[in-house]
Amino acid sequence: MAGSENALIELWPEGAPYAAGTTDEDRPALTTYLVEGSQGAVIVCPGGGYGMRADHEGHPIALWLNSIGISAFVLRYRVEPYSHPSPLLDAQRAIRYVRLHAAEWGIDEQKIGILGFSAGGHLASTAGTQYDAGNPEAEDPVERMSSRPNALMLCYAVITMGSPFTHEGSRQNLLGKNPEAAMIERMSSELQVTSDTPPTFLWHTADDGAVPVENALQFAMALRRSGVPFDLHVYEKGRHGLGLAEEDPHVATWSTVCGLWLKRYAF
Repeated sequence: MAGSENALIELWPEGAPYAAGTTDEDRPALTTYLVEGSQGAVIVCPGGGYGMRADHEGHPIALWLNSIGISAFVLRYRVEPYSHPSPLLDAQRAIRYVRLHAAEWGIDEQKIGILGFSAGGHLASTAGTQYDAGNPEAEDPVERMSSRPNALMLCYAVITMGSPFTHEGSRQNLLGKNPEAAMIERMSSELQVTSDTPPTFLWHTADDGAVPVENALQFAMALRRSGVPFDLHVYEKGRHGLGLAEEDPHVATWSTVCGLWLKRYAF
């Protein structure tokens, strides 16, 4: 059963790094969707081209996770006019926060996954390839926690920041109009995979007109080269931004398969 009345937890109550104001959009937060008896938890990153966050890729996804017995947290991460590194800092902070409080929620601190759609998938992929073990000297107990997720779920995700397969809007919102080559490489997640990258579930549609399927294929190939376990599902047809894909019974099977994959990892 769900608990916690969907509490909103501000990740930096005193103000986030680089915060330029005091509105909700300047204050990264998690909305909780707790389930009694859940072993694992998944942080959900809605898509929106790093310019907004799509509602249908947040709340309904958390409810689906709850329905299969997994606690969820929907992340309000910063978007344009914020740019890198603000969204990544928000995702890392979310992972650290859930890990710090895992025991009081009955969650295994080594079963914290991150799931993202489109640009939110890029954010999840960067969280899964750019993390640290935490700072043991930090005064803030949250900052002492590791920011490494234990599983990645990437749904029609933007992966590369390089041409020709990137999503131009996401890249411009995150990195600006003329990013340096080194920053494009740094933020192209397929180039940052190592043998320590978490196990990954990916799905995409082959005819996605906004974010080419090559994004998923390149990340899967990088995982393969590094010996990281992955589940890759490419559906023949389907527009970008389907979310749970309830309008398409074929593509909608992704959530069933993803649930079974999470079960294999005892979430």
